[in-house]
Amino acid sequence: MRFVDTKVVFREVPDRITLAVNISNCPIGCPGCHSKYLWEDVGEILDRKKLLCLIDANPGINCVSFMGGDAEPETVRNLAKIIKETRPGLETCWYSGRSLEKAEGVIPFLDFIKIGPFIEEYGPLDAATTNQRFYQIGHTEKGPVFSDWTPKFQKKLFE
Repeated sequence: MRFVDTKVVFREVPDRITLAVNISNCPIGCPGCHSKYLWEDVGEILDRKKLLCLIDANPGINCVSFMGGDAEPETVRNLAKIIKETRPGLETCWYSGRSLEKAEGVIPFLDFIKIGPFIEEYGPLDAATTNQRFYQIGHTEKGPVFSDWTPKFQKKLFE
């Protein structure tokens, strides 16, 4: 799996300072996508060593989000697991165009997930009509518990 760039962001995971890792080779290719530069298989290999270097180079973050990675969910799973094993307290997120069922192998190592393809007529997460969902994931003995945080993206800052 390859990544193109990273950014420290404040909106992709509400109330978190997030290192967003932009993964290339997106197999979904949603019409109207704002990140078409991620459709091609380009960039630098994202492996354990590189991931931990990126985390260490960004002190103050409290979350890492894999922005894409749908072509290699097993790699997303393995990298999220590395974070959980080596950086206790650092939360993980995956922005995926998959359905929740197709992401189930990654869920045990995530604190958040955005699921669903971008469908232009429904709009992004901040649109009331969006088809995409953003969940906080709680982990219990009985399995994961999903809290829908999508409305947090739809708050009006000024009324």
